[in-house]
Amino acid sequence: MREIDCRGMACPQPVITVKQALEELKEDEFTLLVDNPSFCENVKRFVSSQGCSVEVEEREGNYNIHIRKERAREEATLPEKKEDVVVYINSHLLGVGDEALGRFLMKIFLKTLSDLETKPNRLILINSGVQLAAEESEALEMLTKLSESGTEILSCGTCLDFYGLKEKMRVGRISNMVEIAQSLLNGSRVVRP
Repeated sequence: MREIDCRGMACPQPVITVKQALEELKEDEFTLLVDNPSFCENVKRFVSSQGCSVEVEEREGNYNIHIRKERAREEATLPEKKEDVVVYINSHLLGVGDEALGRFLMKIFLKTLSDLETKPNRLILINSGVQLAAEESEALEMLTKLSESGTEILSCGTCLDFYGLKEKMRVGRISNMVEIAQSLLNGSRVVRP
């Protein structure tokens, strides 16, 4: 069985590598090697979203991710596609101008979003927007309410590392640029406040 070594690669390269392998390899099974638990989770989520089965074996800080392409199943009827609304937030502030006003407006925007009957499917936080999901954030309560109502909250792992917030993240999950780009491209509606 083919092994693809992604140890030592930077994010999002392991996910890009597995995407290329799924598209180009003739084999139905292969193993991907990574050395970072976050990369392991990112790869697992990605291959699962592609209809593949995945098994992980951890050995001395390395992760062997066994991936098997599943044969496409024919469906008698296709399920009705629901609208996929994505909210993209790239700053802890809303708008340009006074910082205190920007923080206040972001808090009010997220509160309003959490109170609306229709919620977004996904909320993406990048750059300083990841600060909103960290402990001591004024917006944490609103993001938690959104998460509990079914909105998936994704924070850029590179951004969390840059701001030193990976251990302080309190809502949602760590994501990567491949998943973020796919969410933005595949969303039926993208909202950027």
